Amino acid sequence: MAIELFNDGKHICVMFNDLVKDAGDHAVQANQFLIVSDGEGALIDPSGHLTYNSLVLAMHKYLPKQQLKYLFASHQDPDIIGALDKWLFSTECSLYVSKLWSRFVPHFCNLNRADGRIIGIPDEGMPIRLRDTTIHAVPAHFLHAEGNFQFYDSKSKILFSGDMGASMVDANDIQKPMRTKEDFFQELHTMSGFHKRYMVSNKVCRLWANMVREMDIEMMVPQHGRYFVGKEAIHAFLDWIENLQCGIDLFTQEHYRFRG
Repeated sequence: MAIELFNDGKHICVMFNDLVKDAGDHAVQANQFLIVSDGEGALIDPSGHLTYNSLVLAMHKYLPKQQLKYLFASHQDPDIIGALDKWLFSTECSLYVSKLWSRFVPHFCNLNRADGRIIGIPDEGMPIRLRDTTIHAVPAHFLHAEGNFQFYDSKSKILFSGDMGASMVDANDIQKPMRTKEDFFQELHTMSGFHKRYMVSNKVCRLWANMVREMDIEMMVPQHGRYFVGKEAIHAFLDWIENLQCGIDLFTQEHYRFRG
């Protein structure tokens, strides 16, 4: 199912939430995002081989893949960009990814496929023009990858937040967004375990939350699970995450004991 997050007739942001088909239920649910601005397109975190064919078909309603200009990858994981070789083979698009991963992601490709088509994002981020909008690569390092970016669409005011804000839910539960503080706390049990393990430390969560509070955001849309609409739900999440003990905060010597 395609969920239209924004559509003013010329600029469209679409989330695909149910394209991961895994009969054994071994693959985590993942959202993929298409931005179309005046006939030019970008995919954010297009995922791996499990979704490639379904995503090509689903996005065709909004944009033929031949008109795809950019791929944006929040980090290097296979659920983010595992099908890179297929995208580079079938389109003329370029990939934007952290400079830390720009020499690693070509390993997803056949020989020479990625030559000249991987653009490394500097640690401070950068703006990327897409016809009628600017997509900002926003620093989110160590949330959870060492080189990690989120993507902010200045036209729709949507922050595509990668793993930050993710919830472990069934694809069918994603259609209804969180809009209130109460909605957030009702969903928190599907988020807390993930964030405690995958986010590196409370320090970087606080730094990130401080940055996001200064941004003009109408939606925050993670790569997994439900999304946030409106300031109340977004700020409820920020208040929680900036106080969360996670990652290395929770580890002790007991986690590094040889058990031979």
